Amino acid sequence: MLQHCIPVIQKEEQSDRERWQHLADLADFALAMKVTLMNINYQSFNNFMLRIGLNKGGVLAGVIGARKPHYDIWGNTVNVASRMESTGVMGNIQVVEDCYNILKEYGFRFVRRGPIFVKGKGELLTYFLKGRDKQGSFINGSSVTLPHQVVDS
Repeated sequence: MLQHCIPVIQKEEQSDRERWQHLADLADFALAMKVTLMNINYQSFNNFMLRIGLNKGGVLAGVIGARKPHYDIWGNTVNVASRMESTGVMGNIQVVEDCYNILKEYGFRFVRRGPIFVKGKGELLTYFLKGRDKQGSFINGSSVTLPHQVVDS
């Protein structure tokens, strides 16, 4: 019997910091959206407000529709993120405890909202994302100060 072995090349182990960098980037983006909307409101004499919900986890994604196809995502992660938005408070970014535990290690600041009832999940401990103390870093090692970040001079 002839056997052929194909070596399995495993992806290098990522540090927790590298593993969750995309979540920190998303949180930075959400905070920057709030600042951008504030500037738009100031310049246009409007009072538009955002209510944002964040969650982490796996999703299922694909193109659906035969007549008018579009890309969509599904899953528990999406449902909880949607509930974070719909049960949130206008002008705030609400996250579940898992996101809070990860993002606080990146220098993000939070206010504990407390437990809220989430349909299909029961009581979940939630936090409002308020800002970030440290600069964000990108893959190439460069860093950019975003409008919501506090930088020591």
